[in-house]
Amino acid sequence: MATKWYDTHLETSQTSKEFERSGRANTRVVLLTDDAGNRAKAEAEGILVASATDYVKSLEEFPLLVDKLSHKTFDNEKQALPQYPAHLSMKQVLEGLRLKKLLQGAFQASRENYLEGSVNVETYEKGILIQGRECLNRAVDGDLVAVELLPESEWSAPSEIVLEEKNVYADDVPSEERAEEEKDMLQQVQQAAAATSAERTPTGRIVGIVRRKWRQYCGILQPSLIEDTNRHIFVPADRKIPRIRIETRQAAKLQNQRIIVTIDTWPRNSRYPLGHFVRSLGPLGDMATENEVILLEHDVPHCKFSEEVLSFLPKMPWSITSEDYAKRVDLRDLFICSVDPPGCTDIDDALHCRELPNGNYEVGVHIADVSHFIRPGNALDQEAAARGTTVYLVGKRIDMVPELLSSNLCSLVGGVERFAFSCIWEVDKEANVINKRFHKSVIKSKRAMTYEEAQVLIDDATQQNEIAKSLRQLNRLAKILKKRRMDNGALVLASPEIRFQVDSETHEPLEVEAKQMRETNSMVEEFMLLANITVAEHIAAEFTECAVLRRHPKPPPTNFDPLVKAARYQGFQVDIESGLVLSHSLDKCVKEDNPYFNTMIRILTTRCMMQAVYFISGSLQKEEFFHYGLAAPIYTHFTSPIRRYSDIMVHRLLAASIGADSTYAQLLERKSNEELCHNLNYRHKMAQYAGRASVGLNTHLFFRGKEEDEEAYVLFVRKNALQVLIPKYGLEGTLYLKTDKEGKDGVERTKSEIIFTFNEEDHTQRCGNVVFHSFDPVTVRLSLDSSNVQHEKLVFRLVKPYIKGFSVEPSADADNPPTKKTKKDVKKKN
Repeated sequence: MATKWYDTHLETSQTSKEFERSGRANTRVVLLTDDAGNRAKAEAEGILVASATDYVKSLEEFPLLVDKLSHKTFDNEKQALPQYPAHLSMKQVLEGLRLKKLLQGAFQASRENYLEGSVNVETYEKGILIQGRECLNRAVDGDLVAVELLPESEWSAPSEIVLEEKNVYADDVPSEERAEEEKDMLQQVQQAAAATSAERTPTGRIVGIVRRKWRQYCGILQPSLIEDTNRHIFVPADRKIPRIRIETRQAAKLQNQRIIVTIDTWPRNSRYPLGHFVRSLGPLGDMATENEVILLEHDVPHCKFSEEVLSFLPKMPWSITSEDYAKRVDLRDLFICSVDPPGCTDIDDALHCRELPNGNYEVGVHIADVSHFIRPGNALDQEAAARGTTVYLVGKRIDMVPELLSSNLCSLVGGVERFAFSCIWEVDKEANVINKRFHKSVIKSKRAMTYEEAQVLIDDATQQNEIAKSLRQLNRLAKILKKRRMDNGALVLASPEIRFQVDSETHEPLEVEAKQMRETNSMVEEFMLLANITVAEHIAAEFTECAVLRRHPKPPPTNFDPLVKAARYQGFQVDIESGLVLSHSLDKCVKEDNPYFNTMIRILTTRCMMQAVYFISGSLQKEEFFHYGLAAPIYTHFTSPIRRYSDIMVHRLLAASIGADSTYAQLLERKSNEELCHNLNYRHKMAQYAGRASVGLNTHLFFRGKEEDEEAYVLFVRKNALQVLIPKYGLEGTLYLKTDKEGKDGVERTKSEIIFTFNEEDHTQRCGNVVFHSFDPVTVRLSLDSSNVQHEKLVFRLVKPYIKGFSVEPSADADNPPTKKTKKDVKKKN
């Protein structure tokens, strides 16, 4: 009726001279609707009407728009028999859940095996295992699904087989032959699971979809065998996502491009979901394109800040006013300094230490006062809350707040007056806290240093200036604080971390090295921990129901199984009864002939841990506030408000508690704050994954076109592979004991009949006289396999110990260190 009214209105206006001059004479209104009944009524009323598809297809000047149409079916689709069971209706699902015949949870697809996944259900610690195409029943990673538990006699165990789907083409009709092949594969998976000593886990089948969590996916088009076809298979970059059938008329143009595709539907008779092309990102392998893929795949908000958001920034030039000084404590005369990684421009924190007349020390942690510039509820605040965290990729930073704040007005740069939120203690010579105070302040950092510069200053005894003396006292007190934490059961964990030197013009990695840790790293960490704990105690006492805190749950005992077994095979007993006894156990895991052994044990321990999460104090009992890794009864994040929104929330609570700022309704509203914490936990996790993906991408770029022999250690021994770690680069990878056939006796054989025997009892691999245990030293050759343009991977091949027919020959220059890439080399290659 609205269309009819508008059409009539325009028709009566046709005669007016203004209308003719506007060039809109003879204009008709078109109603677009996919509702067939609506179209029939419109036609009866004489209204110009079309479906969205018909209208887009009529636009002959824009033929490529058809690619972007949502597809419920494909034109002239060959009818195929159903491949999947029908989903239950929503009414049936809800009834099944109510009667507890069905269970509900989020589906997680396997990266290694396309016929396997699991559903996280609250009542099952390890979730419910799903195996086989029919049981997976068109669920996509992240979907909220309804699951029917199988009888216990049909339960299985997760397989250790890596199973990748063979190429199929968009016009293929699923054949009986392929269905049989898949059944054989599933039998292999289940037989492999049955053959292991692994405990069978609850297994089920997906019977309905409660809520889809489809998104836009990055990937590439699979080259088609058929010329001039519009139907193609899209291969997502994320191995957990199934391939997607799309129609496009620009396949030739999109080859070797990263593109985005979205899913529209997944009918029972289609092997894959149906979707449509959204847009191209750029050429495969291009650094900007690959970074864009990482950000999109990890759901990192990275668009430019909107004009509305930027409108809430301070107007430049900005300066501190006399009113500002009157409201704050003036600390500009203190010898405050910051210590950060090289190249850091978003400086959140600074420190000072001075001796008091009574012989005690005044120690201050001064944190950028970001909440002064970001007021609650405005567009800038909402954008920061949605982003949740700054994301760090190699050579690139995606800010949580605009650069004017992150790298300028909030950053505690040297020699410039800045607003800070200060946490100041009086401590005795043994680092016992005598008293504490919090206040908004004005500071003027005397120097912004790197960890290395601060370490040199501490170590140089000839340096007796105030900054040097302050740093030495801070370092001495930090060692006492750290020992006290360790004695209370705090864990010293490890993870392999690497650092890249990146070319400023090409953004390609010039050099890669393991990150170095100095005493100054630990010094800064100790005082940040002390500030976070001190603030947590204060806000939890002031706001018992709505304080923003951070907890680290104790892992279930089963999480420690790989660690306990690996240590036992090496003759060490790891006790996991509490954090304290675990910490003491880890300290004892030392081998004189293997200095890296203790680090590897701690890397394994890190993998056993649960994820630390933000929560609201009123939602849990006090005993659940505990932070397992830090052995702290209560903890929060206060020290990094430039890059974490949680810290801004904590600043607001602290400011309200000391009367430095006013409170507001949402600050004290538990439900809305719980929703914010849920988003922060998600964003924090995605930021970590994006960072790791960026390290992986740059590692591949660094090793492209070269081979290196490196010393390594075996981290895990698996059924068909060794998981190895290279200390020099902090790199981890898989050295496959590849096989082409399996004998009837179950022994795996390579082409040259090299026999590898896996012993499940002590987790070793034997080949002749060579036995591989966890933590054994090996030499491996690193190279990059680029045969799969979508998934380039580092290949690890064995050099030593030498196994004839399996190991590669040592390179002639194995003893010569590789030369560094220079900017000149990179430009020459480009």
